[in-house]
Amino acid sequence: MDNIKIGGYIQSQRKEAKLTQKELADKLNISFQAVSKWENGESLPDTGILLDLCEVLNTSVDRLLNGGDIKTGERKLMRVQDVMEGFQHLEAIGKCFGENCTFYTAMIEGVNTKMNMDIIEYLHNPKTRQVMYAEVIIQGILEGKTVDIEEVDALFSNKRMVEMIRKYLEDPEGMKR
Repeated sequence: MDNIKIGGYIQSQRKEAKLTQKELADKLNISFQAVSKWENGESLPDTGILLDLCEVLNTSVDRLLNGGDIKTGERKLMRVQDVMEGFQHLEAIGKCFGENCTFYTAMIEGVNTKMNMDIIEYLHNPKTRQVMYAEVIIQGILEGKTVDIEEVDALFSNKRMVEMIRKYLEDPEGMKR
């Protein structure tokens, strides 16, 4: 994602809606500094307010996250095995660098803070590990990717997660609402 492009789009939509940064911030119950950081490309809106932001700016999440562009064409296939390997690589960094290495601890702290969780604890529990896999897959679907539902079904023991992923595949726009 291009933070600068997204920020420019947020700014143009805000101005089109005839809102100041403070007025937009007030509608979203956030600080005007957060809006300023988005518009300058320093950060992106939190996922928890994306739908409200898009409603206020009269746009879609897809269009906002693409900086105003609409992505068309075939959806890129995301492999479940790659998602699983990604988490294995995350664990391997701790083993390779050492769990007390500043780089590794900063990375883990960043994930924990951003996701409001203890990723190490989640990784050690097979049930919560699958929830994280599902979260990454659903985020991919919302970004325009697709996944082979048969691969999901074969690799997930939690069938409720499989059904949730299936629903997002069938109607990603409907699931955003």
